[in-house]
Amino acid sequence: MTRFENALEAGIVGGRLWFYSNYHCNLACVYCLTESSPAARRRLFDRGSMLRLAEQALAKGFTSFGVTGGEPFLRPDIVDVLLDLAALRPVLVLSNATVFRGRVLDEMKRLVGRPVTIQMSLDGATPDHNDEMRGPENFARVIEAIPHLVEMGIPVRIATTGEERDPADAAALCALHRSFGISDEHHILRPIVNRGRAATNGLGVFATAADLPPELTLTVDGAFWSPFGPTVQNGRLDLDLLLTRTTNPLDVPLDAMLRVAGCRPSGSESRLTIR
Repeated sequence: MTRFENALEAGIVGGRLWFYSNYHCNLACVYCLTESSPAARRRLFDRGSMLRLAEQALAKGFTSFGVTGGEPFLRPDIVDVLLDLAALRPVLVLSNATVFRGRVLDEMKRLVGRPVTIQMSLDGATPDHNDEMRGPENFARVIEAIPHLVEMGIPVRIATTGEERDPADAAALCALHRSFGISDEHHILRPIVNRGRAATNGLGVFATAADLPPELTLTVDGAFWSPFGPTVQNGRLDLDLLLTRTTNPLDVPLDAMLRVAGCRPSGSESRLTIR
C-alpha cells in the first residue's frame, strides 16, 4: 500500500481529490467562499493538467474526485473534463444548477451512465428563503433543473448551506427534494463557514484545519488542506490552509498533506460535518 492508502485506511485523510476548475460564477452568493461572481477572474485549471494529476492520483490510491468553483458548468469544456475524470474514478461536481438549460443541458446527456453525481445548491423550500442568500430567480431555476437531470438518470444530491434553520422550512425542503425522488441520504446539510464573502458579511462559523476534513484540494494557485481552504476575501487569496504552491507532481502536495496530518493529535477528528 502507498503512504496515502495507509493514511486513508487509518482515517487520517479523505479519499477524494478536489479540483477548483474555475473561479467565476453567474451568481454572487452572500456566503461565497471564493468571492465568485460574473466579474471574478476565470482562473481556469486547464483540462490537460487536471487529467494528468488525476492519473497520478489513481496510482496513489485516491478513491474519487471532486470538482468545484466558481460555477464549473460555465466552462465550455466541463463535460469533457468530467468524462476524463470519470473514466478513472467516480466524480462529484458542485453546481448552483442555474445554467442547466439549452446547450448545457444537451451536453449533460453525455454524462448519462457515467459515475458523475451533480450536487446542486438549494438553501430553502421557498423562493424568499433561498433567494435571499443566493440571488433573484435562483430557486425557480434550480427547481426547473432538478427534474431534467433526474429524468435523464444523472445522480443528483441537494446541498443546503445555512445557519440555524427554521424547523418548518427544513421539513418543507425535505418534502420538496423527496418529491423529486431525492432521498434524505442525498440531502447534505452544511454550515456557513466564516471565510470569503461570508466573513466580510459577518456570517458563519469559524473553522481551522482541525475542523475541516483533510481532502487534498488543487487549484491554479496551489494545493490546500481542504476544499474550504482556497478562499478569497477582499480580492486576496487566504493562505492559512495552503500546503504547497506546487501541484505537479502530485507527490509534492500529497507529501506535505501527510506530514501535516501526521502532526494532528491522536484521535482528533474534524468537528464540522462537511461533505
